[in-house]
Order: sequence, then C-alpha cells, then structure tokens
Amino acid sequence: MFRGALAKLNPALDEAQLDALEKFYRLVVEVNRRMNLTAITEPHEFAIKHVIDSLSAWHEDNLRGVERVADIGTGAGFPAIPLKIFRPQLQFTLIDSLNKRVEFLRRVVAELALDGVTVIHGRAEDLARQENFREQFDAVTARAVARLNVLAEYCLPFAKVGGTFVALKGKSFREELTEARAAIKILGGGKVFVREVHLPTLDDKRAVIYVDKLKPTPAKFPRREALIRTVQLK
Repeated sequence: MFRGALAKLNPALDEAQLDALEKFYRLVVEVNRRMNLTAITEPHEFAIKHVIDSLSAWHEDNLRGVERVADIGTGAGFPAIPLKIFRPQLQFTLIDSLNKRVEFLRRVVAELALDGVTVIHGRAEDLARQENFREQFDAVTARAVARLNVLAEYCLPFAKVGGTFVALKGKSFREELTEARAAIKILGGGKVFVREVHLPTLDDKRAVIYVDKLKPTPAKFPRREALIRTVQLK
C-alpha cells in the first residue's frame, strides 16, 4: 500500500528512492510506539499525507539553483527527509527544539546513509542569530509549525538574499497569507508565489507558498518566542 500510493508520482521515483522512503516509514512507525512523532501511521495515508505532501514543496521554477536547505521545526523529518531522498544533491540542515526528535533523525540519516544532512538541536529564534546560520541558506522550508506570520519570523532570517522561504500550508493558506504580508515585507521578503496542491484521494485544499528573500532581515529579528507568537508585525 505504501509503495502503491507513490507509484504515480511525476517524476517517478526509482527503486532505490522507494526503498529509502519505505525504510524511513518503518523507522517512523517503530519509534512512534514509544515517542509521539505522528498520528498518521497507516501506510497509504502516510504516503499521501506525509511523503507526497512533503514532495509537493519541490517546484523546479521556484527552487532552481538551490543547494543548501534549512528545514525549520522539522519534527519527524517533514518535508526534509522525503525531499532529500527525492533530490539527493541537496544539502540539508534539519533544526528541531526537541532533542528526542533530533536523536531519531540522526538515526534516520545514519540508517538511510543520507550524505549531506546535518541535524541540529536548537530553537530557530536562537540559531537564526548565529553567524553560521543567519542568511546562509538558498531555501528554508517549514511544514505544520505555525501560522504564516509567525513562521516567516522563524524562517526568513535563515534565507540568504536571493533565496526562498517555502511554507507548506493547509486550507487556510489565503487567510494566513493576507495576515502575514506585512511581516514578510518587514523581514526582508519580496515576491510571493502561491501554488495550490491537490493530494491524491483527498479533497482538502493545500498550498505551497514561496517567498523570495529580497533584502537582509533587520538585526532585531527574530524576536523572543513569546513576542513572535503574541505581538504581530504590522
């Protein structure tokens, strides 16, 4: 069921990629028995709602020339791990604030022999102020972390000028984008491109939002987490 759900992807995955994704799925299910990684464990549902959804972030026109990618609040490794398997040439930095998830992801990286993947334990608002992370990435991805206005402050400081912030959003994406436009501009974002996504067998609306990084993020951002989540940029 898992492989069957991925069979009609375009471009198609080869056998090695399918094997890696299936191994990743089995690792998630195994560890999920003792640590809460996801509520979605049925094979077909996992393939669609986690793997295919993660792969929907990749769009050649919007991510042309991308090499270094940061995945903020990566959780169980979405969208980073499926994207790395799909595009092995990408160099990924996975960031999460929970050490148990970080340890799990380091196991995934080792067992799947994923070269060019670094897993970092830390909070985005702290790491984004460090020289080796701030404005160092061609693309910054995030999925199911926070509303877009909050997410922009976590993510845009990591994107270099000329890079792209990529947010995978659910059915409220239009409302969230309207709410976030002021923050995007303040944080150095420019042109926004919205690509609606329709996952196989699902009727719900989803979208991937691509934000170009137009200019450096002002030094005072990101703020402390409490401010990011309670005081909206306008």
